Parts: sequence; structure tokens; C-alpha cells
Amino acid sequence: MGSTFGRALRVTTFGESHGGALGAVIEGCPPGLVLDLHAMQAALDRRRPGAGKLGTSRRESDRVEVLSGLFEGRTLGTSLTLVVRNQDADPSAYEALRDTFRPSHADYTTEARYGLRAWAGGGRASARETVARVAAGAVAEQILAHLAERSGRATPQIVAWVEAVERVEVAIDSATVTREAVDQHEVRCPDPDAAAAMETAIVAARREGDTVGGVIRCVARGVPAGLGAPVFDKLEADLGKAMLSIPAAKGFESGSGFAGARLRGSAHNDLFLPDGRGGARTDTNRSGGVQGGISNGMPVELRVAFKPVATIFQEQDTVDRQGNATTVRPRGRHDPCVLPRAVPIVEAMVALVLADHWLRWRGQVGE
Repeated sequence: MGSTFGRALRVTTFGESHGGALGAVIEGCPPGLVLDLHAMQAALDRRRPGAGKLGTSRRESDRVEVLSGLFEGRTLGTSLTLVVRNQDADPSAYEALRDTFRPSHADYTTEARYGLRAWAGGGRASARETVARVAAGAVAEQILAHLAERSGRATPQIVAWVEAVERVEVAIDSATVTREAVDQHEVRCPDPDAAAAMETAIVAARREGDTVGGVIRCVARGVPAGLGAPVFDKLEADLGKAMLSIPAAKGFESGSGFAGARLRGSAHNDLFLPDGRGGARTDTNRSGGVQGGISNGMPVELRVAFKPVATIFQEQDTVDRQGNATTVRPRGRHDPCVLPRAVPIVEAMVALVLADHWLRWRGQVGE
């Protein structure tokens, strides 16, 4: 019921924000993969709360446990179950909100859908759920490396970064940007001057009990031509679904995106050139590495817009569960801007989509 993603590589996440644990069950992982648990933990450390001054004060170590599907360090090909236990949950902070719908949260819609809700921290609608996605995404990156090695290709490199916060925006060279450069600043923008300006905007919003949104850009270099399918299983369609499933995501662009709508075909077309290896490349990449729903071997590029965090520490008008007008001033521990911690989430979801489509491709046409 909405908690499973993918086809050949199926990921089901579970758990609530203030429950005992969160996790993921991964089906379709190739057997015999030597799973690097340190790399998985490093991915979770990039996302975890309480790691910097710009985020929530909730402190979680986010230590991952593998409960099944792994034996003597290798995947068995059976269900791989990952668990991250909550250590700093505090449901009492939400007690006063159990009968009140917070503006722009999923409180009202979740209750409309199910007739009840986990009011402590938003339950499944909380961004805390994404810890399971990042753990699964770290596995997907290792699957991509495994598939690339078996086929004699270079491992795809997935890098996301914060491109804009509120009105601060910067252009970064997607051909050369690295995760190391992105992680040099807590904002996760690889341009030092822009990062400083973004931090100023985030700190100002927090000081005023408010929040800010922005844009994350992501590039996946080294994606082979042939991933995806026509019609309903287009690669960019699954990428769009993956990105828009992330909490607070409100917009998705592939390649030129909405800016391409202002161009003529003669200006927008990516012309083919010989790649020097008996294949083809394009002289530009307005298609974002995907044409006809299938990757063309160029870098896959996308952008995701994130709204300001819905929890602001200001009094707002709302209604209660009985439909009576009231006001609310939320409590709890929340990020004033989701973007810095959303960077590894975007990378994880891109990895899951690419690994899923590569496994589908291999299943149909072989190595």
C-alpha cells in the first residue's frame, strides 16, 4: 500500500518517525555481492539528524543492522532486511497536537485516507522514513558497481548538490563536481561563496521561527545507453516518481526541463557525433541523458524543487479533528531547510532507479 518501489529491484520501507525502528526489505539483489557495510553506514551518516548546526536537534546515530539476506559478507539473493533503530524518539513533544491538523502537513490527508494517524512526528509521512531509502540506496550503488564490473563498464557516479536556497542560486559544472566538494560545506553546495550565502538565509529563517526551500540538482555520469523503456516505464518517468516521493519535493525536471519549453526544436535538439569507440554521443545534453524514455549514454541530469519545511514555529490558523477553528504553534525538532540532508536522499533514489532498470535490462537482453 504505497511503501514498495521498483520492479526487478523491489524496496519496501517500514517504520514510523517515533516508533521503535525504521528499515527496508530489498528483493532482487544479485546473489554473491560482497556488501560493504562501511559504505552503507557512511551514506547514512551523511543524512542523519543532529550532525550539524543547520538541522534538527534530534540526535540519532542511525546505525544500520542487517537482519537477513547476508551470509559471510555476501548477499544470498534472498530478501535483504535492513533496520535502523530510533534512539532519540520523543512522542510527548507532539501530545498537544494529537487532535489538531498542522498546516501543510499530512495530518489531515492521512486521517482522511485511513481514518486515523500516527500523530507523533507524522508517522510514515515524516522525513525520518528516508533513512530506510538511503540505506537501500547504498546497496543499490554497490549493485550498480557490480553490474558495471560484470559488463566491463565504468561504475556510474551519482552526485547531487544544493543549487538554490530561497533566492540564492549558483551554477555548478555537472561534468566535474564531486561528492567530496559537495560535502565541504554543511549546506552541501560546492561553491564556497554561494554556500555561505545559503547558510545565512537558513540561519535567518530559523531565527525568525520560519523555514526556506530550494532546489537540488543531480547528475549520474557513466550511465550506459539502453536503460529504460518506451511508454509507461520511461527512465525519466521512474526518476520523476522517485524524486516526487521524497518528503517536501514539489517539482521535478529532467534535462532542460521547463526552460526547454521556451526553445525551438532547432535550438533544443542534441546533435549526434561519433564517440570514437564505434558508438555515438551528443554535442549537448538538453535531453538530460534520456531520449524516448531510454538512456542514451550521456550523463543523466535532473533537478528537484523542495518546498519550505511545513513546521514553522509561529502561531497559525487551523482546525481540529472536529472541524472547529483553532490555532497551532508546533513543537518538536525540525530542520529549517531540508535541502542539505536531502542531497543523499536524492542520490539514493537515483541509484535505486538506475539499479532497478539495469537489472530489468539484463533480465531481458542479457549482459
